[in-house]
Amino acid sequence: MCFAENEHAKKEATYGTIYMWVTARTRWKHSVGPSSVELRLAYTYQDPRTIPPIEGEKPAKSMRIAQVAPLYESVPPRLYGGTERVVSWLTEELVSLGHDVTLFASGDSVTNARLVPVCKRALRLDSDCIDPLPHHVLMLEQVFRQARDFDLIHFHTDYVHFPLTRREQTPCLSTLHGRLDLPDLVPIYENFREVPLVSISDRQRQPFPWVNWQGTVHHGLPRSAFAFDEGKSGYLAFLGRISPEKGVDQAIEIAKRSGRVLKIAAKVDPADREYFEKVIKPLLDHPLVQFIGEIGSAEKNAFLGNAAALLFPINWPEPFGLVMIEALACGTPVIAHPFGSVPEIVGDGTTGFIALDIDSAVDAVERIGEIDRRNCRKHFEQHFTAERMAQNYLDIYKRLRRGKPPAIRIDEGVLSWSNLASSSTTT
Repeated sequence: MCFAENEHAKKEATYGTIYMWVTARTRWKHSVGPSSVELRLAYTYQDPRTIPPIEGEKPAKSMRIAQVAPLYESVPPRLYGGTERVVSWLTEELVSLGHDVTLFASGDSVTNARLVPVCKRALRLDSDCIDPLPHHVLMLEQVFRQARDFDLIHFHTDYVHFPLTRREQTPCLSTLHGRLDLPDLVPIYENFREVPLVSISDRQRQPFPWVNWQGTVHHGLPRSAFAFDEGKSGYLAFLGRISPEKGVDQAIEIAKRSGRVLKIAAKVDPADREYFEKVIKPLLDHPLVQFIGEIGSAEKNAFLGNAAALLFPINWPEPFGLVMIEALACGTPVIAHPFGSVPEIVGDGTTGFIALDIDSAVDAVERIGEIDRRNCRKHFEQHFTAERMAQNYLDIYKRLRRGKPPAIRIDEGVLSWSNLASSSTTT
């Protein structure tokens, strides 16, 4: 018996009102049985095109997508690394949806996509790496050598690839993961204002409203990555990296005034070592302050889930702040200063509190019992899952492939030179 290779071949059989649908992807050969086809039963007539896909089945229009990650951390990172972690979640979600994904990343990355290992290991943890730029240049050579094998190339590497994307026929998209309110960036985005871009928060794009924004896609993480917890241990948590703009000194002050234990899980980059030694280390000598150091994803759930609240007292225009949605996924409220993306993520009075200063943050700690932790988890599930993130990106991918006109650009934009904060560009 032989079936044509088509997506939906329908065969009706009259068994009362039952109709049998046959999806045939390969021909039956001799004794090959039903594993070559998929049988679907419906009690009423249904157009085969409306039948939802079987689990593991590729979508009708599977895309060949390249994800290009920074090489500083593995994908996912072993310890700290927000951008690479998001790239991992996006990549795995696209694979689970049936798309053909190729990941350009460090060789110690772990993925269900096809991995192109550009370097042996993550550059930040490689003692032999002195200059990361040559590794990224080599990666771009590999990406564009294979460009015609993809329907779309998605970059997460800032702007280093812009000159090459301008000359490439394969659609390219760039997600910007860092801050944009820096004077040095103005000539870059003036010159490459046609490059299709995605922001990770609406606030992030404010310095350059006139570039080719294709949309804002908030980060998302898998629902199963973090489990809900009651936070019964009662301590305050700080998670991230130690640098002036992250406000760990303010977190310590908030905890001391509140009489609550503060647990600090944070990395110290070489660029911030002097700041740590001179400013932060002396503040750690207090009975309410516990410095844990850098932790990985395996420890995050317990660290955040057992906390009464996450302190996020930043003093810079945070592009996103992944730790906020990680906390919400655990059911842990967030107390944050109102800079950058914070108002887009934290619901003031519902999933935490937006505090203008240390005094109001101390008051928020006293009111933390007013927040229903289950609402925090619900807010995460509604707005910040990997499924939602992947679907938003797929919508943009499809629009770019169809050659739709770029997003409307505002031709007048000005950088607020007087409001520039610190020079760090990482999240």
